[in-house]
Amino acid sequence: MKTYLVGGSVRDELLGLPVQDHDYVVVGASPEDMERLGYRPVGKDFPVFLHPQTNEQYALARTERKISRGYKGFEVFTSPQVTLQEDLARRDLTINSIAKDETGHIIDPFNGVADLEAGILRHVSPAFSEDPVRILRAARFAARFGFHLAPETLALMNDMVHNGEVDALVPERVWQELARGLMENHPSRMFYVLRECGALARIMPEVDVLFGVPQPAHAHPEIDTGVHIMMAIDYAASKNYSLPVRFATLMHDLGKGTTPPEEWPRHIGHEARSIELTKNLCERIRVPKDSRDLALLVARYHGDVHRAEELRAATVADILQGVDAYRKPARFEEFLQACACDFHGRPGYAGKPYTQAKCLRKALAAALQVDAGAIAAELSQTITNTAELPAAIHNKVREARISKIKKELHGGNVDITGSEIS
Repeated sequence: MKTYLVGGSVRDELLGLPVQDHDYVVVGASPEDMERLGYRPVGKDFPVFLHPQTNEQYALARTERKISRGYKGFEVFTSPQVTLQEDLARRDLTINSIAKDETGHIIDPFNGVADLEAGILRHVSPAFSEDPVRILRAARFAARFGFHLAPETLALMNDMVHNGEVDALVPERVWQELARGLMENHPSRMFYVLRECGALARIMPEVDVLFGVPQPAHAHPEIDTGVHIMMAIDYAASKNYSLPVRFATLMHDLGKGTTPPEEWPRHIGHEARSIELTKNLCERIRVPKDSRDLALLVARYHGDVHRAEELRAATVADILQGVDAYRKPARFEEFLQACACDFHGRPGYAGKPYTQAKCLRKALAAALQVDAGAIAAELSQTITNTAELPAAIHNKVREARISKIKKELHGGNVDITGSEIS
């Protein structure tokens, strides 16, 4: 029985990166041997055990055989006779097929160390094509490390897409990998890789069609909508924003992909189209509620937010109400962050101040001065018809908030109708 450190922990150590988790492969042992030594079995699809003291994972060396489509379509074989090299050979990329023994000696049968040094993502064997999740993983590693795909690996990924293997991906796994990729330092690299191999058109066609769609040059020096989206999500990553913010930034301009070419480069009404496209995409790949809800709000209101300093107080009040800023101030901040990413995701805009966000923060602070409870209590004493009371409270609170917002943003005389200051 021999134990080896394998996979990401070896890779990250060689790259000089912090090692989060340690994974081990055990050669020459059976499940019974492991249990006798006090290891606790936890694997469902193949034998994995937790160390009795450290709780780190130890998997028995195994091989696998493809028996059906999809990433779960494998038959796993494990026995004390399976060698370390056989186990490493079933892994996806050479940089993940490096092991280290108990003395610290590196075992590298597939030249993963050389690929680490060269910054190359290369598949270990043709078996790479048997698991469509490996397309997503390769793209995610490109975003994490900035590595380039070996030409033969990219060609293999293209074949997997054309053969329909990528269509067997289950929605939950697609979201899991895309979410992890969005949280990397340069998430755009993941999407460029997916687009290059044709997978983006299958997984997120709504994003894929944005490339090549022009925008007004005065507002978007980068012109191309797809390029703009990539710059925006990279800006979100540079600010270390949350996953919901990054996903909302990715989604906010989907409607531009459905603008008729004869209307280019203008995209009138793209916000409403973005809402429907985002809803459908989120349902298809099972996007969690927090990310979905923020994306829908940003799709709906980002254009209004960019004009915040020009809007009537009534319109500002309606935005605050529409995004539920009064009850969910933390999400409102994420909403502003995503709108800022849209603004900054253009050449030369990264360092410019986004004063619209400051304007809306001031508007919210002013509106929060209104005591809705006191207004409700006052009206309940004067309105005897209880059926009329909710609408009366709503209107009175709205008028009071508009008054506060207008005084804060514009000063001078207060007009509770929210009309423009002359």
